[in-house]
Amino acid sequence: MPRRKAAIKREILPDPLYGSEEVAKFINVLMRAGKKSIAEKILYSALEIMTERLRKEKDKDDDKGGKGGKTGSGAAAGKGRVHSGEEILETLRRALGNVAPTVEVKSRRVGGATYQVPIEVAADRGVALAMRWVVQASKGRSEKTMALRLAAELQDAYLGRGASIKTRDDVHRMAKANQAFAHYRW
Repeated sequence: MPRRKAAIKREILPDPLYGSEEVAKFINVLMRAGKKSIAEKILYSALEIMTERLRKEKDKDDDKGGKGGKTGSGAAAGKGRVHSGEEILETLRRALGNVAPTVEVKSRRVGGATYQVPIEVAADRGVALAMRWVVQASKGRSEKTMALRLAAELQDAYLGRGASIKTRDDVHRMAKANQAFAHYRW
């Protein structure tokens, strides 16, 4: 962290498929060794897989309920792998929103002792942490390809379960445990 001036935010170009800066940032987090095209393929296919699975799960729940009111739109959308970009972006935002922390702890040295001080997380940092945690959790999964792992972890995050949600809960628990040191905030 610089002592003099705050670092300026770099402008990021939106991704080519959805035109979203959030997806472009996720691609950059996922990218390894500068291989952006591979990261794009992984993320785009993971988003398609996740949206397809969530739609099937929702259609199955609708069929169990016996409503049958959405059969026309569900049948038309379920034929191919065509999803609206808005639907995919909304599911991604909701999954990342579920993982993003609201508080975290930072070490603060006061009088020779180091305290874990809980501080609130800015919205952009929360989303960045969420992206990192989702990628890290998906690397630890046992599915065959990274696209399948990422899709499964994003689906779990969307539904409020999974390793990335556990990481968020651990961070929140740590902040709650150190609430007594909140007055050391700076």
